[in-house]
Amino acid sequence: MAKKKQEDPPKGSPAWMATFSDLMNLLLCFFVLLFAMSSVDEAKQDAIIASLNQAFSVFDGGAQAIGDGRLISNGVSQLNELDDFINSTGKLDEGQTIDEDMAKDATEAKETLEEAQMEESEELAEKIQEAVDEKNMADEVEVQFTAQFVQLTLKGSLLFDSGSTLLKDEAKPVLDQVGLILERYGQGTIEIEGHTDNVPMSGAKYSNNNELSSGRALSVFDYILSITNLNPANIKHAGRGEYLPVADNATPEGRAKNRRVEIKIYNSLSSY
Repeated sequence: MAKKKQEDPPKGSPAWMATFSDLMNLLLCFFVLLFAMSSVDEAKQDAIIASLNQAFSVFDGGAQAIGDGRLISNGVSQLNELDDFINSTGKLDEGQTIDEDMAKDATEAKETLEEAQMEESEELAEKIQEAVDEKNMADEVEVQFTAQFVQLTLKGSLLFDSGSTLLKDEAKPVLDQVGLILERYGQGTIEIEGHTDNVPMSGAKYSNNNELSSGRALSVFDYILSITNLNPANIKHAGRGEYLPVADNATPEGRAKNRRVEIKIYNSLSSY
């Protein structure tokens, strides 16, 4: 029996491959259509990028800044003591609370100091007033106090003649007693200030009230040093002229009050 001749295989690609290719083309067209139908809001995208840049300090090269000038880039930390930095930045609100507490504590400490200064000045003023009263000098020496110092005010008419810086003889016994008070209670800073009225100087040794007040303060300073063992480094003297009146210069009585010498005895909490 003669053998049947075997048929040659069909030429070209198999039929299933053509169907598969058509399917792939359809899927590709489908995704292209989806992409074409989607739209990107560029303005919104730029706003998001800008917000991220501001929040995280992201630079164009991909590096991120944390703190001032310190970088973390390419996944490698360049920040020294990162844990400490994170802890400190994570406590910003706490830091603000600490600052407020510190300000509150500083205010309370200042008020406490002022109260202590005032209390010390008041006690010192009482002791000095007793000494002034014992020597019957209440008419010559006025005692006042602030939180920083106790002030002894001496009338200019008691100490000097008009336009002069030479101490009167009758003023020296009063200054002797003042010197004793200063030796006993003036352990800190002492200031001696000369003051005048606003009447211009004319035909006198001194050309203006500034020079006159300075000369009078210096005269009292020199006399106090000559009768006491006070340290000169702790005593200051200055002329304040007519610029700090305590009364109206329009009346003779007011001008008489303005012509004065003030001696300020600073308490131990205020001496400098």
